[in-house]
Amino acid sequence: MIRKIQLNDKDGYLTLAAEFYNSAAVLHTVPAAHFIRTFEEVTSGSPYADCFMLEVGGVLAGYMLTAKTFSQEAGGKVAWIEEIYVRPEYRGCGLGAEAIEYIEAICEEEGYARLRLEVDAENARARKLYERLGYAALDYNQMVKEL
Repeated sequence: MIRKIQLNDKDGYLTLAAEFYNSAAVLHTVPAAHFIRTFEEVTSGSPYADCFMLEVGGVLAGYMLTAKTFSQEAGGKVAWIEEIYVRPEYRGCGLGAEAIEYIEAICEEEGYARLRLEVDAENARARKLYERLGYAALDYNQMVKEL
């Protein structure tokens, strides 16, 4: 089951986010305060971000964060899959693919032009899933400046 995050998901979400940021799927950790700020943003009705909880048999199995923007290059609205995390014991059962197909359907219904995501070059399993679902690599190097 995939559903939008709710206020009563706070502890579960914070636990899952901490698991994700302590996994090999990320290049660096972030302060736990960022998890709380994100939770507050996605439960406040923000137009910029959403979070979806992934469940199997009523048990939290992961989450997916999305962010929304506009892109001239894409010719319209773009949604980013910022994070998708599936607990190790639920990997390989199709939950990641189901989550991506879920957000694709929402984006198509809402008239988005593009769905975008990032993947660590060493995360071969995730890369294979994304390619199977029709995603292609962009040869951009991202740069950031923390404000």
